[in-house]
Amino acid sequence: MFESKLPQVGTTIFTVMSKMATDHDAINLSQGFPGFDCYPFLKDLVSQYMGSGHNQYAPMSGVEDLKNRLAEKTKIVQGIQLNAEEEITVVSGATEALYAAVTAVVRNGDEVILLEPAYDSYAPAVVLNGGIPVYVSLNLPDFSVDWEKVKAAITDKTRLIMVNTPHNPCGYVWTQEDLNTLADLIKDREIYVVSDEVYEHITFDGKKHLSLMTQPLLRERTFVCCSFGKTFHITGWKLGYCLAPKDLTTEFRKIHQFLTFSSCTPMQYALSEYLIEPSRYIYLNDFYQKKRDFFCEGLKNTPFEFTPAQGSFFQLVSYGHLSDESDYDLAVRLTKEIGVASIPVSVFYHDNRDHKMLRFCFAKNEDVLQKALDLLSKLSF
Repeated sequence: MFESKLPQVGTTIFTVMSKMATDHDAINLSQGFPGFDCYPFLKDLVSQYMGSGHNQYAPMSGVEDLKNRLAEKTKIVQGIQLNAEEEITVVSGATEALYAAVTAVVRNGDEVILLEPAYDSYAPAVVLNGGIPVYVSLNLPDFSVDWEKVKAAITDKTRLIMVNTPHNPCGYVWTQEDLNTLADLIKDREIYVVSDEVYEHITFDGKKHLSLMTQPLLRERTFVCCSFGKTFHITGWKLGYCLAPKDLTTEFRKIHQFLTFSSCTPMQYALSEYLIEPSRYIYLNDFYQKKRDFFCEGLKNTPFEFTPAQGSFFQLVSYGHLSDESDYDLAVRLTKEIGVASIPVSVFYHDNRDHKMLRFCFAKNEDVLQKALDLLSKLSF
């Protein structure tokens, strides 16, 4: 009998709920993709570069112009000067970046600390590389990091810590104190960090995203994984990038070259030209704050309780004051009976811990959000 390397892993909840939404003609606020198209100019640029013959393999580490633009963006946004050739790698989506980074450092028996709730690709990447996931729960109700718990979880076998800011599914945005505390915990140990920062440009209420690379010690230990898809509404293009110091980038690229080798050439050239204008990413938080505020205002007319997300394009809601129904069962019921699909937060915990919370994606047009809110306002328990 064939022995699975991931015996506990099935089809992701995002695929399950999206299919259920389609089957029941429900509004899909489950899977994290924008419900609107990218800007027409960006599509025109792709056509332009395809037409001009940029249709063969891109350089393994990425098109030079795009890496230079990313270095400029990092300088503008984070105040950090990177070497485009030695510290930036273009990849086929942030999920590839996360996997390649884990593979670069994790060996059999290494322990990897995961902060839960955690995105579902983290643990499988660890396990496939012979690592041992060590789970540390974030604080309720704000999902901040319990640094005493992290400190207690560190052992002589700890090799890597995986973090996520702004956080999916909870929306928590790391503070300078968070960065400094993590640096202090690992400074005397050979521990590396993989930082999932795909929502880097989506923060609210004046909060600033602080990349881990802005902390001097963390800059030397961290793979920062980012996504063009989340920033420019092009999740289907599956393009992202990894920022890391030269020695880590060298090891990262050894993995990357045997995963995808290189990523879509004309799209890289298109993004390079698109990034010339910084306003296309600097003001993205304003665009999404309007959507978050609109959605949260409408949630006031539903039975749910919530605290507005600090970042990402997800909003959590609580219903434990109303029912003991499991979050998975409620998510299914909402999809089938009400016509709105969501994600049960328990799936982000290795033990399916149920805090009676659902995650909604508000990266949709306002008419779609309003229709979903109208349906949710009719929910009864």
